[in-house]
Amino acid sequence: MRKGLLFATAAMSAALLTTLTACGSSGSDTGSAGGRKPKIGVILPDSKSSVRWETADRTYLAAAFKAAGVDYDIQNAEGDKQAFQTIADQMITSGVNVLVIVNLDSGTGKAVLDKAKAQGVATIDYDRLTLGGSAQYYVSFDNTQVGKLQGQGLTKCLADTGAKNPVVAELNGSPTDNNATLFANGYNSVLDPLYASGEYTKGPNQSVPDWDNAQAQTIFEQMYTSRPNVAGVLAANDGLANSAIAVLRKNHRNGQVPITGQDATVQGLQNILAGDQCMTVYKAVKKEADAASALAVELAAGKKSQTTATVNDPTGKRDVPAVLLAPEAITKSNIQDVITDGYVTKAQLCTGEYEALCTKAGIK
Repeated sequence: MRKGLLFATAAMSAALLTTLTACGSSGSDTGSAGGRKPKIGVILPDSKSSVRWETADRTYLAAAFKAAGVDYDIQNAEGDKQAFQTIADQMITSGVNVLVIVNLDSGTGKAVLDKAKAQGVATIDYDRLTLGGSAQYYVSFDNTQVGKLQGQGLTKCLADTGAKNPVVAELNGSPTDNNATLFANGYNSVLDPLYASGEYTKGPNQSVPDWDNAQAQTIFEQMYTSRPNVAGVLAANDGLANSAIAVLRKNHRNGQVPITGQDATVQGLQNILAGDQCMTVYKAVKKEADAASALAVELAAGKKSQTTATVNDPTGKRDVPAVLLAPEAITKSNIQDVITDGYVTKAQLCTGEYEALCTKAGIK
């Protein structure tokens, strides 16, 4: 997996959400560059790797665009690179002023961004940076910090179990997703010194193509067969974690092997309540979507915004203006934070067998 591909060059805080320099972004402001009516296109990557793209990002982005009174088109490429490019072509032809993309890989993303740029369409990389691309802005979370929280979470969970010289398996995200590289940079900054000192033993380490959960289960089955004494699993998101949990359950070891996650999905939170997963990382998607939509609305109106952070694209050899948000580690003790924030409802989480577990965890 590639290392060190992306570094934040400015401090991040929640204040970044208010740094966009608005110039009267009211619903009555319908002017745009070139006199075109503001229209924003958004291409989401899939609905398979994480449910967030449809249940959270689409919902929040649509609500923000409606509130701003702009036309918009949100489509999902469902993991198909050809469909991704076709959707982009259709959006550009339909007259979008701004194109917001979550790339499937940097190659496909670059082709789409370059085509949009050639047509005078403003562009934003959302959640994932397109290496070598031409996006004018990047809106995401501090993804290296996401990985650090995962690494720190796993070490605490292993300490809580009293594990001695634990064998740790790493189930990484897609090798074509720059975010997966950043997550790995973060958690390996925590784990590598422990491997080097002999406190931990490095076990199987493998990436999961396209974040595919079915492949993840097959991969982890093979990992577990090779090292059945695995004592901890660094899984890069909740979907991969659930795949590993399925294998551990089959071997009657679920709840005995700490596993990390990411995205604070209902499934991931339920696994935490059940004791099968030790933590996840919550990324307040509404804040990310609100920041991206505010930026897109400004660009669609022919205005420019300033941010207080940049990220370096080493492939394109350029610094990209960025809004970077802070992630939060979630364990059983603070699941309430996700509920209070409105990202997941109590009704979604506390169903069936989880109702009693929610009550025990003090979830309101």
